[in-house]
Amino acid sequence: MKIFLYFLLFTFNHFVLSQDRYIDYVSPYTPVPGSSGMVVSQNNLSSDIGIEILNKGGNAVDAAVAVGFSLSITLPRAGGIGGGGFMLVYLEKNKEIFFIDYRSKSPLNTNLKDIFKYDLIDEYKKIDFNKIREGYKAAAMPGTVAGLLDAHANFGVLTLEEILEPVIKLANDGIYVSNDLHKAIKNSKKLKKDNESKRIYYKNGQSIQEGSLLKRPDLARTLSLISSKGKDGFYKGETHEKFIKAMAENNGFISSDDFASYKTNIGSPLISSYRGNYIFSAGPPSGGGLVVSTSLNILNGFNLNKYGSNSAATYHLLAEALRRGHNNRSHHMGDPNYYNVPMSTLLSKERTLEFIKTINLKKATNSSKIKPLDIKNESRNTTHYSIVDKDGNAVSNTFTLGYSFGSGVTVPGTGVLLNNQMGNFAYRYGDSSVQGRTGSPANKYEPGKRPMSTMAPTMVFNSNKELMLITGSPGGSTIPASILRVISGIVDFKLDIGAATMLPRVHKDWPYKGLDYETTISKDTLSILDNFGHNLEPDKTIGSTQSIHIIDGIRYGYSDLRRPNASVAVQIN
Repeated sequence: MKIFLYFLLFTFNHFVLSQDRYIDYVSPYTPVPGSSGMVVSQNNLSSDIGIEILNKGGNAVDAAVAVGFSLSITLPRAGGIGGGGFMLVYLEKNKEIFFIDYRSKSPLNTNLKDIFKYDLIDEYKKIDFNKIREGYKAAAMPGTVAGLLDAHANFGVLTLEEILEPVIKLANDGIYVSNDLHKAIKNSKKLKKDNESKRIYYKNGQSIQEGSLLKRPDLARTLSLISSKGKDGFYKGETHEKFIKAMAENNGFISSDDFASYKTNIGSPLISSYRGNYIFSAGPPSGGGLVVSTSLNILNGFNLNKYGSNSAATYHLLAEALRRGHNNRSHHMGDPNYYNVPMSTLLSKERTLEFIKTINLKKATNSSKIKPLDIKNESRNTTHYSIVDKDGNAVSNTFTLGYSFGSGVTVPGTGVLLNNQMGNFAYRYGDSSVQGRTGSPANKYEPGKRPMSTMAPTMVFNSNKELMLITGSPGGSTIPASILRVISGIVDFKLDIGAATMLPRVHKDWPYKGLDYETTISKDTLSILDNFGHNLEPDKTIGSTQSIHIIDGIRYGYSDLRRPNASVAVQIN
């Protein structure tokens, strides 16, 4: 009997071991492959709408416009048209890349006394900063509609009506509330304070339940006006009048002058290099691209590959590079129309070498040792999506309402949630006791100014100048850390986009002492980092990258698992 059992076990094991492995997957985080168009966003319904537009004959920009508008429906806490953001557009035919700045702007007819009633430095302790976090006074002039429509006007191929048709239908038909959306509404105290927001997102005094159908007829009306009239459907006429009425009734600052004067800026992105690859990211007033570029410049001076992707040495170097990148951002980043941002000096070889010389491979650098160039915390509720079409045109877009659900205020009759971007200015500039971004003269409050941001839509081209990676992330000040980790994972450690995305992340700001880390990092590694002198602060998740990695013409899409309901949608030839 023993001999027979042994024979059976031997035969079974031999059979198992000898079976062919039909598909040899590279990692447990397998990306989605495709040879045509691809959309990667933070919501599956929005990704599908993007593919629908590509199937109509639209290009990547057309799809980006549809996805952007649709996120007001599918991801209202972050993707609303009442905010602003940054977009990169790559046109394959002429090998051109453009940076579109549609950041929200502070209202023209305001001053600090209007906002706070007190002088900022002298009477700082008396100031109620909730005025720029919640309600109508927290809202800056929205730029998203102008940004998406200008992208379409300059680079799209379909009509606006064709692009917005499925979006309007989705708003009218409604979406079924996900568990994530239900919890976000339930946890938001602001929505309940505003009558219009409460009417939309609450039923019988309770946050709308998971599985409930949420229809958005007012938003559908706003989108229909934009579809038929373009910018005039938002910045003039019915929608504009509803905004101005609501502002007057609620002591808000946005005026008709703001609607009439808002313009996007279309120019060139920030360019840097990393190990022979070309990095394109958002320029001023985004500080995120600056942090990414500074950090990569520094890491060029170290061979990360020899340490391994999950070693304490690699995490330490990522942290030290990020800390110096945020040092650059904290002092001299602001709206270039109001402040001469010294980008060439901030990213110069000389300054990079200065930073590198201050890095000890086994000791965390004290913030006081990292000097700013001699001459406020952000919300993590932003969203990003990446798109490529069959012809190789691409879009990387990041936009935001600010905090979750922005200011919490919905303009009656429009369905539009307003941002709270007035909270992103440095209101303590000139205060010598303040070291961080809240004291930055570059980002001080001024009427008509765009506040600094960390949003950083990014594209990477290989040494042959071929598009290789489209990426970006929500996450406030942690955005550069997320992007840096993905780029390094692909370039330094030769990982696929799935594995690179799911590498544990760290975030190090300046001048703050803490090193934020994801709890998936091993205890042994954390112990070494602690011995290096890092003040460890656990963070459940950092960022949520939505990426497309292109290898030999094949597109590999991956939606970060850190946030629910994100998806990769693929166009079928």
